[in-house]
Amino acid sequence: MFRIMTYNVHRCVGVDGRLDVSRIAAAIARRRPDVVALQELDVGRARTGGVDQAHAIAHKLGMSFHFHPALAVEEERYGDAILTAEPLSLIKAGPLPGSTSIRGLEPRGALWGKLQLDGRTVNIINTHLGLVPHEQRAQADCLVGPDWLGHPDCQDPVILVGDFNATTRYSAYRTFVARLRDARADIPGARSTPTFPSRFPVLAIDHIFVSPSVEVLRVEAPNDPLLRVASDHLPLVADFRLRPGR
Repeated sequence: MFRIMTYNVHRCVGVDGRLDVSRIAAAIARRRPDVVALQELDVGRARTGGVDQAHAIAHKLGMSFHFHPALAVEEERYGDAILTAEPLSLIKAGPLPGSTSIRGLEPRGALWGKLQLDGRTVNIINTHLGLVPHEQRAQADCLVGPDWLGHPDCQDPVILVGDFNATTRYSAYRTFVARLRDARADIPGARSTPTFPSRFPVLAIDHIFVSPSVEVLRVEAPNDPLLRVASDHLPLVADFRLRPGR
């Protein structure tokens, strides 16, 4: 059995306004994930003390990592990462399409790695979609297209995770479940696992999507005092195993 966590860490600034990278690392460590997908990490940014948050969290967890900056201004970067202690090779990292009609929207991106678990290769994609529905649709279409999920090298088993800023009612969500399976769908009652906002979660906007070879055993959005304050999102955690390869 393996455990994956997706977690928007809000640049390690909690809902109490306190910047605390160690608190985020401790919140992750409590759940003992094998692989962690993080969104909203600051790297070398003045607003968060110039810390490389991806490196700091990975170091505290005893993991290696790959980071992709969705936003880069001179030496300051902001984006997403995949962390694990298992062998992981980065296949692709890059931007997703934005809106051409609305200025000032935050740029978005994704990164895709190949993870080795018990001799099997698992494709892991981590992303953070935009806030505007038509922007999300373009980003979802890109991710299911030939450069990402539709690429010949992105074969089952596949796990797509991240902060999608979209509930099940959004067309972007429907785009993904036409290609993959929502991990929540495998577990009775798991659809009632909202992740945002962390103090009083009502929206399920962080998701884990899986391909047929990934058997989901458990899904939860852990909700304890530490997690309710460490970020404005709760993490989403899934336990899974790999079905025998075909």
